[in-house]
Amino acid sequence: MSRYDDILDLPHHVSSVHQPMPRADRAAQFAPFAALTGYGEIIDETGRLTDAREEADEARLAELDEKLREVMQSGGEATLLCFVEDARKQGGRYELRTGRIRKVDGVFRRLVLEDGSAVDIENIVDIS
Repeated sequence: MSRYDDILDLPHHVSSVHQPMPRADRAAQFAPFAALTGYGEIIDETGRLTDAREEADEARLAELDEKLREVMQSGGEATLLCFVEDARKQGGRYELRTGRIRKVDGVFRRLVLEDGSAVDIENIVDIS
């Protein structure tokens, strides 16, 4: 005979005053304690991959210059493959931008598209 045999078969107590706790709240009280808040986000950021920028040689720069001239003579509609630097860590990503080139800004060395966005000329990898 164990110490609890006298209470094992008693009915479960249900309060007549208090509502039962919802299951989600009941489960939350047993959730692990996060002693280091923000640590998970730091781990995720560290694991996020970025691409390295590929530097173009003189021949590639001349080819891009010629493609830009052709695009501007044919109306300015272009698809640009450009490198976008990551704000949080070294490196970045390559992305495509399509649109009509409104102007070539020689002072700031960038292309201004009709939607108002600007792309630095040094970040352009390909023009089609």
